[in-house]
Amino acid sequence: MAYWLFKSEPSTWSWKDQVDKGDTGEEWDGVRNYQARNFMRDMAVGDRGFFYHSQGERAIVGIVEVSAAAHQDSSTDDPRWECVDIKAVRPFSVPVTLDDIKADDRFADMPLVKSPRLSVQPVTD
Repeated sequence: MAYWLFKSEPSTWSWKDQVDKGDTGEEWDGVRNYQARNFMRDMAVGDRGFFYHSQGERAIVGIVEVSAAAHQDSSTDDPRWECVDIKAVRPFSVPVTLDDIKADDRFADMPLVKSPRLSVQPVTD
């Protein structure tokens, strides 16, 4: 199993929106960055991810699971763009803020710290 980080602006798609989709989940659509798209191509059903609010609190707020492997992004007719489906697993009782992550040396090389604009990224040991 691999682990990923999914970033979203809560005004566009929030943790509550994700939870409201239930076990069906929802496409992680609209990503127009080749590196992020390639990461989604690497995902497998059952992989877990951290759901990160990129505005306001700037924090990881919950755990999601990849529920469908990479497929054509339904928000475009351009075949270059693919997405995965994700579903909410559980919220964090206390969000992990970006400041918390930056303060921990173990995360110094994490893409969230080094490439903060990338909307989908791997999380490694």
